[in-house]
Amino acid sequence: MTANELRELTESELESKIKDLKQELFNLRFQHAINQLDNSMRIGVVKKDIARASTVLRQIQINKVKEA
Repeated sequence: MTANELRELTESELESKIKDLKQELFNLRFQHAINQLDNSMRIGVVKKDIARASTVLRQIQINKVKEA
């Protein structure tokens, strides 16, 4: 996902997205540990998506505080 796509989501949707991505990362790491992972590049993609979503969520939270 791109940052622009993430900015269109609400705060609760972003939190849910981060939770889902973390679960996917756990599953990918588990598959990698038991040598069942076909595409190990997916781990890096998911980690970057988590970081991107976390950054956008933090930006939303900071903007909310500034407006108050």
